[in-house]
Amino acid sequence: MDKGIFITFEGNDGSGKTTQIMLLADYLKKKGLEVVTLREPGGTAIGEKIRDILLDKGNRDMCPVTEMLLYAASRAQLVSSVIKPELERGRAVICDRFVDSSLAYQGFGRGLGTGNVWTVNRLAVDGCLPDMTFFMDIDADAAMARRCAKGGEADRIESEEMNFHRRVYAGYRELARQYPGRIRCIDVSRSPGEVFEEIRKYVDEFLEKSKR
Repeated sequence: MDKGIFITFEGNDGSGKTTQIMLLADYLKKKGLEVVTLREPGGTAIGEKIRDILLDKGNRDMCPVTEMLLYAASRAQLVSSVIKPELERGRAVICDRFVDSSLAYQGFGRGLGTGNVWTVNRLAVDGCLPDMTFFMDIDADAAMARRCAKGGEADRIESEEMNFHRRVYAGYRELARQYPGRIRCIDVSRSPGEVFEEIRKYVDEFLEKSKR
């Protein structure tokens, strides 16, 4: 592959992104592609430090604008030092969350508006947008029930009240409506295997088109 492929996974916490990312990474490796898996916020030494600040429950009084800017800062570092270079090497980059998360969480969830979020993130992404985004479609209440069933301490974002998570989910649905060519809604009420089969079909179609 001369040019890399950039795939992102989006959705509320508990939507099953991690499992599908692992399955897709293994599948693409078997097809002979070099694969890089990343997460947001984080993915770089600087980004991981920003992640610690963002998810620390001790920072509950963080201003929504501060939150938006910190996510964008982590993203800018990731794009500059990892995503763009890896794509230029022809690798497949799979990222757990990207700019759609900011649009959903800060734009809709925090009420900052997608226009403001885009203004900041245009600089952060520097023209680097996903070729394909999979939205793990499960409503906020069901997703949170899944997350809680796994156990473990909730981070600052996961600990937000349910109405926040419902606004985030509604935001994702609206983004999927606005960008149907890029964002694929995946019904994750099915088994992980059935979910992956649908994702695999979309990816195979994209790879086949890219050969032409």
